[in-house]
Amino acid sequence: MASSKHQKHISGNPAKRSTQIDDSGAPVGPVTARDWIGAARLRTLPLAITPVLIGTGAAVLASPDNALRGVIALLCLVVAVALQIGVNFANDYSDGVRGTDDFRVGPARLTASGRVPAKTVLITALTFFGLATVAGLAIVIHTQQWWLLAVGAACIIAAWFYTGGKRPYGYNALGELFVFVFFGLVATLGTTWVQVQFLPQEAWFGGVAAGVLACAVLLANNLRDIDQDRVAGKRTLTVIIGRTWTKVLFTVFIAIAFAIAAWLAVFYPPAWLSFFALIPAAVAITIVWSHRTPRELVTALALTSIASPIYGFFLAWAFIG
Repeated sequence: MASSKHQKHISGNPAKRSTQIDDSGAPVGPVTARDWIGAARLRTLPLAITPVLIGTGAAVLASPDNALRGVIALLCLVVAVALQIGVNFANDYSDGVRGTDDFRVGPARLTASGRVPAKTVLITALTFFGLATVAGLAIVIHTQQWWLLAVGAACIIAAWFYTGGKRPYGYNALGELFVFVFFGLVATLGTTWVQVQFLPQEAWFGGVAAGVLACAVLLANNLRDIDQDRVAGKRTLTVIIGRTWTKVLFTVFIAIAFAIAAWLAVFYPPAWLSFFALIPAAVAITIVWSHRTPRELVTALALTSIASPIYGFFLAWAFIG
């Protein structure tokens, strides 16, 4: 059961909600910069950094002169981070207007709270998608890889229909597949390709590792919201397979990432340093298996998210070194 600190809403229709109250009936203050930062979901942003790190490391490894294409790598980072933030605001908007967030545990989202017009949240999401598009277009112009425009369009379309549209696939147990493909394989391989127009096996291995770590974060998030998602009719993978199998899958995803690191360390010994990321990841696994309240899973989510760029940094270092 939600504690007295959790918020509830006056109406299921965000367009009709101009005030928000807590369980004591006291009004919640106007939206602040902290609320906007919270809506960007900073805990997820490290997941956007990891594939760029790994992809850039693989690109340097594959480059004939072992050179770092710093400008392109930076533009890849802008694309990845802007897409991640855009997805987060798009989810806030779509879940809010659909009423899904009316059932969630914890502070309400911008749209669901009614403190920010849904249209404003939508414009914010589109602004970040636009920023990703501009950075991506700059990469395409620089590399002359015009076919990548189709890949970029696919990324934005997939980001929108995760929770948007009439039949969002995030509501039908396909969220993990989207995250693995786009925030794992596409982000990593794309970063490598635009720098060297070649995809070494190291980029493929790294893309899988980045993808499964991102999926683990999504599982922790959905495990936290499992009861609320059931009420809202949101059929995430966690809702379908249940708590125990979600915990097993979470552990397996993390194990896959470190199995890949161990394999790569055979050829690139510094890759063993990526096991430093196992420290926060192991704590996250412990929390996932032993938690008693949904709020504890926020910590597991954050720790897994922190583990991801640590893992990516040392893997990239191993490739570059």
